[in-house]
Parts: sequence; C-alpha cells; structure tokens
Amino acid sequence: MEEEINAICSNGSIIRFHEVTKVYPLPGEDVVALDKVTLDLSPGDFVAIMGPSGSGKSTLLNLMGCLDTPTSGDLCIKGRNIRGMSDEELTVLRRDHIGFIFQQFNLLPLLTALENVQYPLILKTGSRECQDRCLAVLAAMDLDASLHSHKPSELSGGQQQRVAIARALVNDPEILLADEPTGNLDSKTGTAIMALLDDLNRNQGKTIIMVTHDPAIAKYARRIIRIVDGKITGTEG
Repeated sequence: MEEEINAICSNGSIIRFHEVTKVYPLPGEDVVALDKVTLDLSPGDFVAIMGPSGSGKSTLLNLMGCLDTPTSGDLCIKGRNIRGMSDEELTVLRRDHIGFIFQQFNLLPLLTALENVQYPLILKTGSRECQDRCLAVLAAMDLDASLHSHKPSELSGGQQQRVAIARALVNDPEILLADEPTGNLDSKTGTAIMALLDDLNRNQGKTIIMVTHDPAIAKYARRIIRIVDGKITGTEG
C-alpha cells in the first residue's frame, strides 16, 4: 500500500490530486465540495481556477495549502502524500513551501508593514534578526521605505496587498496560492499587482495557483481550470 501511495506522488508534479473527494458533513445533508478530482500541476505553472460560487474553488485551494485534508483520494505536495501527515508536519509543509495571498489581505492590524513581513520568518527561524530579508522582499514589491513603519490601516489597498505578497514570499516558498488577489482593488492597482505575480512566475519560477472570477485577471495565467459542482469541467491553455 505504501509503495502504491509513493508511486502516485512520484510523477514530478509539484501538486497532484488523484481521485480526491472532499465531503463536509452537515446536520441535514452531507455536502460534496469536491468529487473525485484528478489534477496535476507542474513546477512553474501559473494556473487560474474559475467557476461559479459554491463550485469548489476555495476547497481546492484550501487543500493545496494543507489547510484541509481530503475525505478520500490522494493529494501530493512536492512529492509527499499528505494522507496521514500529522498537524505538525502539515504546518511545516505550509510554512516552508507555500505562500498565501488573500483578497482581504489578512495583515495583522497591530503590526507595522515591516513587522507583518517579519512575522512568518520569526515563526520559522525563531530569530528576530531577519530585517535584511524582509527589506529585500518589500523593495521587490516596490513599497516605499517610508511606509514600512505604517500600520495596515494607514496603507491603501494596493499597498496592503504588496505587503501581503511580501509576507507570502519572505520564506521563499515554491508555491503561491492566491485567492481573488485583486478582488478589493481598483483596476489600475489590480493590473500592477498582477504584473508583480507575473514577474514572480516568469522570472523567479514561482508556481502560482490563483482563484479568480475575473476573465481579464485569468488571462495572466498560462492555464485556466474550470470547476462546477466539485468537478473539473475543462482546462484551457
């Protein structure tokens, strides 16, 4: 059985779903959020996931981020099957290999921009001596140094998202998961943020998986995956 599980994960994909089903038990009736999904993502992919509300997009992203686990089937991240992994092992996998970018930014309101970026690195290393790395990723996000001491409430939406992307990058993950990354931004700012993500994919080789409802944003991806009622109905690109 273990050899079979290892074989499933050894095809070179950075993320692999093999017959993955996710069921949420509810008092009235169980909800099948994903239904036997099989999907391979290669290192360096830039993928957009599209589908109507309730189609399973967020569940797919949560599973990729090890925030949830499949009810059945196999999910492999960087060649490791997450089936049977402990909470601690999943936490380490998330921390070291996956970065998250959210529509709501999810910055810690009491911390400055710089401290928000420092926080994941402190969790990883246990050291607060990480300012050079944090300053470097903030500079790469083109955030003016005068804003580093500002709290999130003192920043514009675009500035907050730049800080959020810097935070996602500070541990140098191979995988970036973006949930409607431009959803709270005006079109000009959204275009600037997508240019940053495009650069991270093309020039730094980051694997990016992005949920979006906007066809104009999806065009930045090299491949579009469409999902309806928990099933992948097609791919483009």
